[in-house]
Amino acid sequence: MIKRTGFHHVALRAQHLEQSIEFYTKLGCSVIRSWGEGDSRGVMLDMGGGNILEMFAGGTAQAEEHPRFEHIALKSDDVDADYQAALEAGATSQVEPKDGSLGGVLPIRIAFVVGPNQEVIEFFQEK
Repeated sequence: MIKRTGFHHVALRAQHLEQSIEFYTKLGCSVIRSWGEGDSRGVMLDMGGGNILEMFAGGTAQAEEHPRFEHIALKSDDVDADYQAALEAGATSQVEPKDGSLGGVLPIRIAFVVGPNQEVIEFFQEK
């Protein structure tokens, strides 16, 4: 039996790595390690709560027809403020903040933006 302790990180190939680092830094993340140069460059960002986003240079502008990941969901204490901060950092809106429920039993507030690499980011708050 394998003992799992959770995710270490999620990785993203960035079209413009420096722009992506700046974007996530504006969302309150910080670089915890960096290595390599050019298209071999990589960074790890502290997303909070022990979660890490790893990014690599060398991505392309071409969006995947059927991406393997639907979106990155970030825990939020204030969806509206996080959504606004993302827009101010250069994201584009996909879904404005709204209330809903998961399966009709868990009240939530969510919003979605598209980041600098066409990655979809959800701000997720359990109510």
